[in-house]
Amino acid sequence: MAQDVLNALTLGSLYLLFALGMSLAWGTIGILNFAHGSIFMFAAFTAHLVSEEVALPMPAMIGLGVLIGAAMSVLIQVLAFEPIQRRARDHRKAELQIIVGGIGIAIIPLAIAQRITKSVPFGYSGGTFRVTTYDLGFVRVSNIQLVILVAALGLAGLIGWWLRAARPGLALRAIGVDSEVATMMGVDRRRLALLTMAVAGALAGLAGVLLTYYLGSIAPESGDAFLLKAFAAIILGGVGSIAGVVVGAMVLAGVETVVLVNTDGSWTPAIAFALIFLMLLVRPNGLFGRQEVRRT
Repeated sequence: MAQDVLNALTLGSLYLLFALGMSLAWGTIGILNFAHGSIFMFAAFTAHLVSEEVALPMPAMIGLGVLIGAAMSVLIQVLAFEPIQRRARDHRKAELQIIVGGIGIAIIPLAIAQRITKSVPFGYSGGTFRVTTYDLGFVRVSNIQLVILVAALGLAGLIGWWLRAARPGLALRAIGVDSEVATMMGVDRRRLALLTMAVAGALAGLAGVLLTYYLGSIAPESGDAFLLKAFAAIILGGVGSIAGVVVGAMVLAGVETVVLVNTDGSWTPAIAFALIFLMLLVRPNGLFGRQEVRRT
């Protein structure tokens, strides 16, 4: 039982790292980035290519994944999403075009990784890090699990504090409430949008590298599966809520673990869809989501 709880917490922490950046961008600057999964995968894949040439320790691999993820996310924002927002006739059309654009952009890194790997899973066998497992009697925990748990919960707490206590975080929240008024008050929306996308991409890259270490290898298509999980966690917890995405990720991982332990596991992929559907029926704003107000 204790082992199942630990495994669920580890899985939930991976979901959290991935969903945290996606939720931050969606809840503040209004960008639902469907290329987030490809950023997640391609950052891990780039770290894999480097590790095949140079044996690097885990901190260097994590740093590389974070940098690649942040750079990809900022490039997508500058080259694709910003032009869409400038040319769209209204906010609703921009949202739709960004979703479609993100789906199209996501195919490019996926196709590159599939071509190079021939769709074979990749890992970090060339790196210097080795997984070590500690037997505590009632539970077995590995060093990579400890890193995942500390990183996910620590970063969630740090971002939550930043949004509520730091001036840039408060300005970013103001953009999420009313971007026009925030701009009139002197908030530099573009600078904060680029910062937000960089943080989101960095978190995706971090999640990709840690997932690769945890599982031993991932496939180029792994980002698509995680994108659905993140979407479910955000909808469950509420768009724009850091506490909500933490709870949503943990609940999703917990339910999946219970289903996996007590059944043959064939129903596990359907859990994310079921949670999204039920939450939209019962509480469309999520557990911690705020009521949206639109001016007419």
